[in-house]
Amino acid sequence: MNAFPAVVIGGPPHSGKSVLTYLLTQQLRAWKVEHYVLRACPDGEGDWSQEAPPETVRLLRQKGQFSDAFVDLVCRDLERRHLPLLVDVGGKPTPEQERIFDQCTHAVLIASDVGGLEPWRQLAERHGLVVVAELHSVLDGTDAIEAEMPVLRGRIGKLERHASVGGPITTTLAKRLQQIFSYTDRELKDLHFPHAPTELIVDIDQLGNCLGLPVEERRWQPQHLPEALRCTPKDAISIYGRGPNWLYAALALHAAPHPVYLFDPRLGWTQPAAFTCAASAEPGVITWQLETQADFTWLTIQPGAPYLDYEEVSGATLPLLDPGCGVVLSGKLPYWLLVGAALAYRHHPWIAVVQAQQERCGIVVMGSSPLHRSGACLAFGMVSS
Repeated sequence: MNAFPAVVIGGPPHSGKSVLTYLLTQQLRAWKVEHYVLRACPDGEGDWSQEAPPETVRLLRQKGQFSDAFVDLVCRDLERRHLPLLVDVGGKPTPEQERIFDQCTHAVLIASDVGGLEPWRQLAERHGLVVVAELHSVLDGTDAIEAEMPVLRGRIGKLERHASVGGPITTTLAKRLQQIFSYTDRELKDLHFPHAPTELIVDIDQLGNCLGLPVEERRWQPQHLPEALRCTPKDAISIYGRGPNWLYAALALHAAPHPVYLFDPRLGWTQPAAFTCAASAEPGVITWQLETQADFTWLTIQPGAPYLDYEEVSGATLPLLDPGCGVVLSGKLPYWLLVGAALAYRHHPWIAVVQAQQERCGIVVMGSSPLHRSGACLAFGMVSS
């Protein structure tokens, strides 16, 4: 069994699992508790589904079905995890899908009616999971803690999409998880840094310190990007830590053509996906939509499957774009895929990256003209998909 804890957030459909997971991870991030959220359900919703405007969520959400291949990939990544995990699972696991729970250590159970918790108690017992909390979710009403030890029990209210903060139950549960995820930042780096493939490691946290960004409530902003690049040598680098997708893309493009590695909580140290570009490219394991404008091409990349396999994606072909125009990259993507796409188009005049939370704003991650300098925010009108 992997030494890092993996805590299942489980319960019947429509019980508030994804919202609770989001609120917990936001609180743990605020407390600097290193962890990762693994979406072990084909819906694949991430933080973007809580933070993006509702119309954007509808566009990006991708429904899917459990399959043997999906379960195999989830189990593989759980087994080789490199950080403590919160695991958001589907609402009605079959016996075959229950293999996912064999790779986990703890469970937080939640249901919209108290009776709905019993099947999940049995599931946790079958797979030897330590139950941390049993919660009854209600749309209306306030939190009420019934017991804190050994299992946190109570009523949790207002688990509504786009909620920004949780109540007393969320805070109490986050404190329990903080104890379970007891690795310090230094301990994790001592585990991970010796295995970095390059001599130079760009630690996002330390980079923020060098720029004087506040430690509490640290938020990277596009205007920080030029100075971050000035502080980073143009050399082979390994990038580590939590930061926005545009920061990772900009650092990789800054280092190119030198090798770049990213630390992925599922994969460990890995290079961005390697892509070739061809006019004959056809969608497959990844799909895309193109919109050509006067001076740029908007490329929305989407997974062709509910759970992307790095080995299958790397080596795929992306569409050849007008080399005289800029490229705007968007899509709900793991960093290793987004950065790989950015590197594939690095010979274009400029590249911008869109975050789902920002909707119609692209952050320039490579460019030299006054309008398209690194860190510039480009506001776009509606681009049809």
